[in-house]
Amino acid sequence: MSLLVQKYGGTSVGTPERIKAVAERVKKSVDSGNQVVVVVSAMSGETNRLITLASDISQKPKPREMDVLVSTGEQVTIALLCMALSEIGQDARSYTGAQAGIRTDKSHNKARITDINTERVLADLNAGRVVVIAGFQGINDDGDVTTLGRGGSDTSAVAMAAALKADECQIYTDVDGVYTTDPRVVPNARKLDKITFEEMLEMASLGSKVLQIRAVEFAGKYNVTLRVLSSFEDGEGTLITTDDEENPLEQALISGIAFNRDEAQITVIGVPDTPGIAHSIVGPVADANVEVDMIVQNISGDKVTDFTFTVNRIDYDQTCEIVEQLAQDLGAANMSGRTDIAKVSVVGVGMRSHAGIASKMFGCLAKEAINILMISTSEIKISVLIDEKYLELAVRTLHETFELSDRRGEPAPE
Repeated sequence: MSLLVQKYGGTSVGTPERIKAVAERVKKSVDSGNQVVVVVSAMSGETNRLITLASDISQKPKPREMDVLVSTGEQVTIALLCMALSEIGQDARSYTGAQAGIRTDKSHNKARITDINTERVLADLNAGRVVVIAGFQGINDDGDVTTLGRGGSDTSAVAMAAALKADECQIYTDVDGVYTTDPRVVPNARKLDKITFEEMLEMASLGSKVLQIRAVEFAGKYNVTLRVLSSFEDGEGTLITTDDEENPLEQALISGIAFNRDEAQITVIGVPDTPGIAHSIVGPVADANVEVDMIVQNISGDKVTDFTFTVNRIDYDQTCEIVEQLAQDLGAANMSGRTDIAKVSVVGVGMRSHAGIASKMFGCLAKEAINILMISTSEIKISVLIDEKYLELAVRTLHETFELSDRRGEPAPE
């Protein structure tokens, strides 16, 4: 008997018919001799509907009350799925994140899981029930409902799999695996049979929407076997592994092209070039729970410099407010920002042992007259910031340059 944790996203449970189809898939797993824990998201569009309701009432609702509101979406799904399972003869029990023992820190809207008490879940599994858990949420030490941020149901599933020592965590979504890039941008993108945790972590952090980055971090840290599958068709999906398990000589240089449209750039102009100036700017931004990504500090001139960094576009307005005050306090000449930018990255563990990847990437973009605004690198990825209007052209060109298309010449599914 294997213990499986299955996670179903919003599109997978978007209608009553799809919820019934998920119930059939879950029962099939149980009938095959498995114990099954299911983690679900809110029905497709439900979280956005709740956020819109909040905005109709208040332009700046309290984070605690937003968590109380948006956490209700998943509670609808768990109840409906348990009803559907009951209708086909499978005993099941629904749990909110709090009831499932998911404890978090006190950071509303972006909480992190600190502990999971699996006692109630294990008791139900041992009684032959399917356990259906609301993803994306937990409870803090004050007894308040917390949410984990967009995509947090992935993290809930992987964390639960780690706590239960599950044999596999299966992420069911509207695609049948991880592709070399978004098939909507490159129709002949190739589905990967496997990818390393390192590569998937980079892909997730760089804009790939298949998995939430914190979910991949959890899986890698606790060695959770992770697989991405389709809710709508059978298949092996993509296995995310601890290493490439291939002969390094045969390892592809590049596994995929990732991109992110949700970028914003902020520049503090004419800031005094003194030790600690970077911390003076980035520190207060980080204290506001805003993640800073790419950073560039220009060469000093006349004892002043320009300091540029990027954040997620959703954090742009908040960051501008913080930096505007900082610029005044630091005696900077000015500050500027823009949101019409995007990030494109090449990712692959094979880059470690091969030189010239950056040169090939930059040459490819130069041929298309695409200007590079910022550059960031690591052992297995190179990222560039470009004007958003060139994003899809850059992705298609890089995908072709690094020969990532489906070898069969068939387009990937939409």
